[in-house]
Amino acid sequence: MAARPSHHPVFLHHCPLPLPSLLSLFPHLFTSHKFSTAKTLLLSFISSDTSLSLHKHLINPLSSLPAPTKPLYDTAIGAYSQHRRPHLAYQVFKKMKKLNLRPNLLTCNTLLNSFVNHDSSHSIQVAVDIFEDMGGLGVVPNVNTFNILIKGYCCLGKFDGAMGLFRRMGEFGCAPDNVTYNTMLDGLCKKGRLSRVRSLLVEMKEMDLVPNDRTYNILVHGYCKMGLLGEAKRVIDVMVKEKRLPDVWTYNTLMSGFCDLGRIDDAFKLRDQMEESKVLPNVVTYNTLITGCLEWNASEKAFDLLDVMAEKGVKKNSVTHNIMIKWFVAEGRIDEATNALRKMEQDRFSPDCVTYNTFICGYCKDGNLEQALKLMDEMGKSGVKMDNFTLNIVLHTLCVDKRLDEARKLLNDASKRGYIIDAVSYGTLIAAYFRDGNVDEALKLWNEMKENEILPSLYTFNAIIAGLSKAGKTDDAIEKLNELLECGLFPDETTYNSILHRYCLEGKMEQAFQFHNKMVENSFTPDLYTCNILLLGLCNVGMLESATKLFSTWTLKGKNVDAVTYNTMILSFCKADRLEDAFQLFKQMQEKKIAPDQYTYNALFSALNASGRTKEAEELMRKMAEAGIQVSVSSSVGNVIDGTYSACELGQSTLSSEDYAEKIHKLCKEWKYKDAMIIFQDASLRGISLDKNAYFDLMRGLIINRKRMPIVT
Repeated sequence: MAARPSHHPVFLHHCPLPLPSLLSLFPHLFTSHKFSTAKTLLLSFISSDTSLSLHKHLINPLSSLPAPTKPLYDTAIGAYSQHRRPHLAYQVFKKMKKLNLRPNLLTCNTLLNSFVNHDSSHSIQVAVDIFEDMGGLGVVPNVNTFNILIKGYCCLGKFDGAMGLFRRMGEFGCAPDNVTYNTMLDGLCKKGRLSRVRSLLVEMKEMDLVPNDRTYNILVHGYCKMGLLGEAKRVIDVMVKEKRLPDVWTYNTLMSGFCDLGRIDDAFKLRDQMEESKVLPNVVTYNTLITGCLEWNASEKAFDLLDVMAEKGVKKNSVTHNIMIKWFVAEGRIDEATNALRKMEQDRFSPDCVTYNTFICGYCKDGNLEQALKLMDEMGKSGVKMDNFTLNIVLHTLCVDKRLDEARKLLNDASKRGYIIDAVSYGTLIAAYFRDGNVDEALKLWNEMKENEILPSLYTFNAIIAGLSKAGKTDDAIEKLNELLECGLFPDETTYNSILHRYCLEGKMEQAFQFHNKMVENSFTPDLYTCNILLLGLCNVGMLESATKLFSTWTLKGKNVDAVTYNTMILSFCKADRLEDAFQLFKQMQEKKIAPDQYTYNALFSALNASGRTKEAEELMRKMAEAGIQVSVSSSVGNVIDGTYSACELGQSTLSSEDYAEKIHKLCKEWKYKDAMIIFQDASLRGISLDKNAYFDLMRGLIINRKRMPIVT
């Protein structure tokens, strides 16, 4: 069968024409209204125009070549924008402005869209400048123009700027449509601005705009992101009631919410529900389930899902490969991660930003920062641009290593190169400065973030509230909490506990409980950490009865308690010489399957010795030795405060575990059991682990010399 002749111009299938020949074709194409063909030619030429000859001619026309016309300028702006070279397109736009040529509205919107979608912190400002220039050139914006700019502001979390444009639409005869509201809702949901989401929905209905599928999907995604799965399900119920059937995107979003909370069985049930509703799971569905299984220790199910994908003809994409690479790296199985990378390349997927970030993150966690920085440089050389996730990983590692000057320099350099710095970037360094005791530098960085119009996230607020609280600046911390609420953010346990912790540290229990009660009125549910903070605060100021009442109320309500909760009470009872109460709690711990730790045993052991009950002390020590209980600071009640024991503040010992054991053995051999006991308790306070022989030496001493031993306080 003879091949049919092509109806397309032959030149479309060949190498780009020389510039003079190309320019000679445009007058006929434009007069014939063949703008699409003209744009295709330009795109083909631009892709190989490494010397930018066309761009140079458009900006500074050569007399030897046909002069650029308005249609050519318009089409060139569209072509450069589509080619993801918005800055070249912008220069052509400025040339039109200089020549007082009015661009088409479509041209302007295309240019605006290219900047909004361009990954640069300066893009939105350029887009705003273009918008202002449009007015000067007589180009009247339409609703699409505003929607593009509003999207740009929302992507950067600059909702005041977005709302300002939103309110100006009427000046140009434009009214917000579903896209406008959906864009705003999407941005607000992604930043957790729930109160503003609700007010905007009310306004949307007042404008007689009916929420569409996109609106509902945005709400489902927003609620899921905030962990409000009940709200998300209610949105889906409303969709069904209004005969708007959830699509695969809706199901995938809710499934992701289940997986985030470890509700893997519910996620699988939702997958089954999808299939029953004739909504076929896609690669995103499987990627979501695989991620959930791997994150919640169900790796076998994850590998089974890969087989199911193959059976059902659902092809893996780059995300699937990256998920597996990430898991292997997290498991420390670097060789298998490298093999997974090879499989990714065999499937014709090039390593992307996520792939690089995964390996960079792995190197950072392993403490191999130099290799991480090397890979970061390799990203730039290979054309893969560093994003804020890459930046934040390395910033975090530098801060953990206390290389704050390098972290600050990296932050400054990233900004100068046009990388988008977010609230997490600032929050990471702010928290590090607070940990380092450099409150002034932390506050300076906070002010810089606000000056750059970067909206603080909950993480950033928590960092500064915790830092100010720890620095004893409780009033300033409260001020930041109020600022957080004014922004429409919802405080979490970390926010409240940071301030509560400070009040308790300062012994201001009345203020602590006033603050606690106020946060409960604001729908906050105290967690285990809250309870432990309050218990320790009460015990430290000698309010043991109040602590006992709080403990009883907490446990009677079926609230979670842990070893720290019990240790706080047991230690306090021991100090008050209420050993029977202490042992009653010790028994209760065991009944509740909460394992007593070294701190529990040490508190009881010391109290028994102080009371002269050495026989019971021997028995307790024997149980410790048999159970292999080692002295360790990791379970001290001081852990309630800030993750370290107050005992650590006594200073680090220069003696090793073997040195302590040898001293105890020598003193016991010399019948100096009192001194041996002091050495033992010193080791306990300093978190030095002792072997079983040291315990047996002390036990023999107790048997031989039954008398009261002093407590080291």
